[in-house]
Amino acid sequence: MKPKYAHTFHIPVMGLAYTIDTPVKVARYGIASVMSIGEDRLIETMRNYYCKQLNREFIPIKHDDPDYRARRITAYLNLVDEMVTSQFNQLKNSPFEPGSEITKYFELLPNDSWQRQLYQNMLHCKSAIEQFNMQQTLRQIISPGSIDVNVMTKTDRNNYDKNGNLVEDGSDAVAALRGYANSTLHNSSIVFSAGLNPRLYGYLEKLKCFYPGSTGKLEKKIIIKVSDYRSALIQGKYLAKKGLWVSEFRIESGLNCGGHAFATDGYLLGPILEEFKQKRTELTDGLYELYKAALLAKNLPEPSQKPELMITVQGGIGTAAENEFLLTHYEIDSTGWGTPFLLVPEATTVDDETLKLLSRAQQEDVVLSHNSPLGVRYYYLKGTSAEKEKQQRINSNKPGSPCTEKHLAFNTEFTDQPICTASSKYQQLKINDLKLKITDPLLLLKQIELVTSKECLCIGLSNAAAAKYDAPFLKNLKAVTVCPGPNIINFDKVVSLKTMIDHIYGRDNILYTTNRPHMFIQELQLYINFIRETVESDPLKYSDPKKIIYYKQFFFNLQEGISFYRNLYYSGVVNHTQFQKDLSDKMVELTALQNYYLNNVTGTELKKSILHNSI
Repeated sequence: MKPKYAHTFHIPVMGLAYTIDTPVKVARYGIASVMSIGEDRLIETMRNYYCKQLNREFIPIKHDDPDYRARRITAYLNLVDEMVTSQFNQLKNSPFEPGSEITKYFELLPNDSWQRQLYQNMLHCKSAIEQFNMQQTLRQIISPGSIDVNVMTKTDRNNYDKNGNLVEDGSDAVAALRGYANSTLHNSSIVFSAGLNPRLYGYLEKLKCFYPGSTGKLEKKIIIKVSDYRSALIQGKYLAKKGLWVSEFRIESGLNCGGHAFATDGYLLGPILEEFKQKRTELTDGLYELYKAALLAKNLPEPSQKPELMITVQGGIGTAAENEFLLTHYEIDSTGWGTPFLLVPEATTVDDETLKLLSRAQQEDVVLSHNSPLGVRYYYLKGTSAEKEKQQRINSNKPGSPCTEKHLAFNTEFTDQPICTASSKYQQLKINDLKLKITDPLLLLKQIELVTSKECLCIGLSNAAAAKYDAPFLKNLKAVTVCPGPNIINFDKVVSLKTMIDHIYGRDNILYTTNRPHMFIQELQLYINFIRETVESDPLKYSDPKKIIYYKQFFFNLQEGISFYRNLYYSGVVNHTQFQKDLSDKMVELTALQNYYLNNVTGTELKKSILHNSI
């Protein structure tokens, strides 16, 4: 069967700046990628930059213009769409000769791609006429990669007018969605991450571009990033009942990922993928029945056939073997390669200083931090300019950042209007409050460190583009934050787009170590580390029955995951003796941690309750 798309991988969203113009760099080669539309000031900066590159007049959309956030997003997406269309048309009409754009398009494709096979057949044509005719055919069967956008559903701050009145449909995420909906992008998708947002999904229901047209096709599609099957089912049903079809569930490892890490309750990626595989038809059919009924109730045309529902996965993939295994064994439609592409300047936007840090990163440099103002654990690369700047402020007794963007301003602990926990205002208020409440100096120091660890992500995750393109984002705010996944430690050099794609498809190998554990083992270790840290830092771990039962269930889920992987090994799917040894080692480590924890829990009846809940 022919693959659905030219490539079997996509480039997920990374930070705010790192994939902000990735489609401009790779879409013409048939590669799908995702841009963040969370930071409209960055987006306006990028539109200004590309207008200059194209020798066009840049007419700014000012902060006090009506609906400025949505309009900025629409304007930039339209420009990106126009640039990619122009690039692709030039590629399509370029000559079939070494080094040309159209030759590069076909040479980047996987070896078993039907399009690449036709290309190889063209190269061996015996007559010039036959070769010319095949070249014309090849020009017609190619298409650019999807230009997708990401909205983090949790970053949906309310906005107010000059009189202090709430702007209707003006919250950050809703305005971003409107900006995307009004753009010229087609055959494109919006990716929702970080969970269900009723207000955002309610506004989605108002937008015609997400409903099937007269031909039954969707102009714009919906992708939801999930960590497990239950989340997919809940969100899929929620939208299907509104007449909205989820075209793809994008599964991401809870911990073996970059950026914000939404850990599961010990459920590992392998068993999660297996559940999707076993229930895929059931999921599709169930959602379709709800979808049809909702369209009927809205007097909208029913699709002539069941819409496509793709299942994709991302998080910690590092080898061609892992990539192929996910595609074949779990029947995944596409794999997401994020973190490794941070070392590919032809694909992502990373400033030179940060690029060097990434290429030198060791295991101790990538930490699952508490730095995010959202209160969600967050992967963080140490040694960045943002970390240095933050520490300088702490040393000067001026912790916190100036809060210029306010996209993460949600805290009302001390103020009527929400403020960001990374802001200098919040941190000073919180530190003063802690000093009044905590008399133990060691505990006070620990709590203050937790407060001051929060870092401005609106600016830090945007500044790489400003530094790379010498396009000032905000005056005197130049620090860069980067949030790679743990997988970055396996890649130690900057490479070309071709080299990275050759690595993905097994035509090259750029891993600098032969000791890299399998992605499933790496995720398992991350979960063991996570539960160890969580239990050790919890003052109620031995006294709160609900927490004790939760922790016990967490251990049980991890043990079930290990058992699943053992069966996977014995079936020959993962045929490597090291994999079994690693599983045994992790089971020993997990059991020792569990036994130590359980032995410290007091109360025989409580222990019985815990054990009962794990059976």
